[in-house]
Amino acid sequence: MTNDLEAIRKGKILMLAGTDLAGADLAGADLAGADLSQANLSGANLAGANLQRAVLRANLRGADLSGADLSGADFRNADLRGASFANALVRQASFGGAFLTGAAIGNLDLSGVDFRGADLRGAALARAILHSADLSNVNLSGADLSGSDLEEAILNGAVLRGANLTGANLLCASIEQTVWDGALLDRACLQGTPLSN
Repeated sequence: MTNDLEAIRKGKILMLAGTDLAGADLAGADLAGADLSQANLSGANLAGANLQRAVLRANLRGADLSGADLSGADFRNADLRGASFANALVRQASFGGAFLTGAAIGNLDLSGVDFRGADLRGAALARAILHSADLSNVNLSGADLSGSDLEEAILNGAVLRGANLTGANLLCASIEQTVWDGALLDRACLQGTPLSN
């Protein structure tokens, strides 16, 4: 598998659907456009990897995606529980229906990212930029969104039970049928939302 891993790292093998790469060291790999559908990448090291436009509808539980380029990547319905995204580039990625429970995705620019129907319970999103992100029907119960920028974000039908939104910017966010039970909204900017009244 060592020769195969080297070929994968260099981007010579991009059709990896269903491949078992659990715990693999793919740090810095060039996997732009790769098909990793249904692959097992649990615990894999993908730090600094180029995963632009890759199809990652896979098991990435506990994977290290820090510093990776995930621009335009497709994570729909992926298992990303406990994954680390520190310093990753995530522009225009899709996380619809993904499991991101406990994932560390704070301090990232997630502007315009599609999270529709994702499970972000307990996720660390502190200081994330979620400007115009689609968080419709997302479960953010217990998530840390403190200091996050949710300006013009779509939170329709989202569940924010016990979420920490201290100091968050929700300017003109769409919040129809959003559940706020026990959410911390201290110093949050709610201007332009029904909660500002």
